[in-house]
Amino acid sequence: MSERLADVGRGITLSYERQGAGVPLLLIAGLGQQKHEWHDGLVAQLVVRGYEVVRFDNRDVGTSTHAGFRPPGGLAMARRRWDPQQYDLGDMALDTLGLLDTLGWQSAHLVGMSMGGMIAQTVAARYPDRVSSLTSIFSTTGAAWVGRPALSTWARMFRKPAGTREEHMDRAVSMYRHIGSAGYPLDEARIRATAGTTWDRDPRPAAGVGRQLAGIIKSGDRTPEVRTVTAPTLVVHGDRDRMVNPTGGVATAAAIPGARLHTLPGMGHDLPAALWPTFADLIDTHVRTAETRSSDAPNL
Repeated sequence: MSERLADVGRGITLSYERQGAGVPLLLIAGLGQQKHEWHDGLVAQLVVRGYEVVRFDNRDVGTSTHAGFRPPGGLAMARRRWDPQQYDLGDMALDTLGLLDTLGWQSAHLVGMSMGGMIAQTVAARYPDRVSSLTSIFSTTGAAWVGRPALSTWARMFRKPAGTREEHMDRAVSMYRHIGSAGYPLDEARIRATAGTTWDRDPRPAAGVGRQLAGIIKSGDRTPEVRTVTAPTLVVHGDRDRMVNPTGGVATAAAIPGARLHTLPGMGHDLPAALWPTFADLIDTHVRTAETRSSDAPNL
């Protein structure tokens, strides 16, 4: 496994890693997250189940292309005043499509967490022939009254950015104490190591995170579009999520015809190691079911 670069068009290059062999499975990370936040242990569990797994940095994080304009502040976001270069989830969906082209995958099973779930939903709605199945993890539809962060979470999100690597690691531990899975032990050492890698690959990442957040807000309520998704869909959400309220998962499952909602007790807005086998089993069962249905479908 080694880091590669994909030119996905429109001046955007994405950094990605490819591991394993078998059924194509694309993992899409969340707001401000880099590819390694799909943890090695979880990826390994998917690989041994027979998947070729690709994880990547979305634009504006890690070693993928970063935009050059300043992110909007909180007031500008509230007023929906955007820089002319501000992208949205549709642009990030096109990035993902370009990555599929680079990989030579006509279609793939998409698994997205948080913002990554929103991107995956958008790809599935706009480019249905490229999506074999969709798994949306602690994500939402953008509807105004569902899936919103707790007020205490908003306050933490708009704190002054960390100025050093050590402060960034401290902030990560503090944030995951707040939004993480209350029903599972907090792995502080792993959180610090992950945050340290994030800083090493992309020091002072706050500007990119701000532009990604603006892209989510600019996209607005996507419910009408999400309703057009035809890919077999699994929605996974925890019942202790302070970043994306569990109502976001309920709304996503309700919007997509035939979607199945699986709620994990005690899970917040993270992927605790104790649940990696559960995630791998849920994804594997969903993908295998989708593959079976596809092979049984009549040829028209």
